[in-house]
Amino acid sequence: MSIYKIEKENMEKIAPLFAGWDESLIWSCLQGCMGEAWADSISHPVSARILLADFCFFAGKANQKLVTEEIKNQVREFVIMVPPMDETGEAWAQEIEQAYGENCKRVERYAIKKEPGIFDKKHLQQIVESLPEGFEVKQIDEDIFAKTRKFPWSVDFTSQFADYEDYRRRGLGAAVVFQGELLSGASSYTVYREGIEIEIGTREDYRRKGLASVCGARLILECMKRELYPSWDAQNLWSVKLAEKLGYHFDRAYPAYEVYHLKNDIF
Repeated sequence: MSIYKIEKENMEKIAPLFAGWDESLIWSCLQGCMGEAWADSISHPVSARILLADFCFFAGKANQKLVTEEIKNQVREFVIMVPPMDETGEAWAQEIEQAYGENCKRVERYAIKKEPGIFDKKHLQQIVESLPEGFEVKQIDEDIFAKTRKFPWSVDFTSQFADYEDYRRRGLGAAVVFQGELLSGASSYTVYREGIEIEIGTREDYRRKGLASVCGARLILECMKRELYPSWDAQNLWSVKLAEKLGYHFDRAYPAYEVYHLKNDIF
């Protein structure tokens, strides 16, 4: 049995398989904004996969080829695989574990509710204004964009965009700088028609100073101006706490698999 890449004009064929997923990265791919999709059939799929940035989402009947094929030859060493939350989820999980063995680790991630209209502008502005003296919060411009590409901690602020022009046209972000140095940021990891998925982080030696909160608040305010929704998914409980500080509400924990060493011959 083969798998087939799904072109933009055929995304509606796999859309029903992903019905019920409250996940902006899936919407981004189905809308043809970012990412790639494969399925067991172009015309009548019963199994599908969406691959975008470091994430891989599965839907429908568990399919071993979708778990492995066209994954290794992507330019990546690491991917986060997310089984569906429905009755097929355990079968997909078994396929992932069987395929990757000791190269995969089951983890728990944290979904944050998507609630348009929930944010308090006054509260967010107060957070922005709490920035310590000497620091500056700015929108990500061409100079800051270039700086994000230089460091592992900040590269995913802009990594899904071809260049600054692509980012300027489709993305947006906020950054804290001090004496020209990039210290913290919140940016569009991915984009979909109605909004963005937020990537947020701070240089290790400047963490626990409230800089990420300032960046997140500034980015959410900018999204509100543009009538875009700032979607948030949390890797850990620290990220959940930060999201709640900014006005989000926790939804649920969900299982995922971190898969490593994809450039090695692990099959």
